[in-house]
Amino acid sequence: MVPDLSPIFTQYERLRSFVDGAFAQVEQKCPGCVSCHVGCSDCCHALFDLSLVEAMYLNKAFKEKFGYGPERSAILERAEQADRKLTRIKKKLYLDQKHGEATDAIFHEASEERMRCPLLGDNNECVLYDARPITCRAYGIPTSIGGQGHVCGSSGFAQGGEYPTVKLDKIQDALRDMSIAIEKGVHSRFDKLHEVYMPVSMALLTSFDDRFLGIGEAKPERWER
Repeated sequence: MVPDLSPIFTQYERLRSFVDGAFAQVEQKCPGCVSCHVGCSDCCHALFDLSLVEAMYLNKAFKEKFGYGPERSAILERAEQADRKLTRIKKKLYLDQKHGEATDAIFHEASEERMRCPLLGDNNECVLYDARPITCRAYGIPTSIGGQGHVCGSSGFAQGGEYPTVKLDKIQDALRDMSIAIEKGVHSRFDKLHEVYMPVSMALLTSFDDRFLGIGEAKPERWER
């Protein structure tokens, strides 16, 4: 049985609030540069993965908001379609790497890929906006990761300009620590559970149950004739 992980999720919510606060500060200091508005869905077509803690949190929020019904089914159907498309994209990128294409070129190719998020509704608004991941919350203001700066192409921020910047490396470190806390909290038999990363589509489709989390002893496979 999955133990109560609410203290870790509360910690995640505090980190999320920190990012929201940083976004608001940048928006206040750089009026006119942040172009985010209702109906803008540029960030809803980007490829990115969620850490274990974010994937589990998003899955929990999805289940709490959408029980059984046509809306839930439609979202899961979109998630399945997105996951199939993402599998094809990742296979192509893997083959490009295998054939000797430079890593930087592969990363650039991945950043150019566009795929509609399954949580993006027909009205171009997120159907799970309050629980959206941190990547979505930071999109629209200058960020940096691995020493590389990034700005939204639709914003008024100039590439290479000096602006208040959210350092995503520190955010990712904090998310990793929370994922490690989940691994330890469930007493997982998988010592690499905290290294699990997945897209939004898979976070919605996955059952984060005892089997996935490695809780308890492994059950022998049953073979039927």
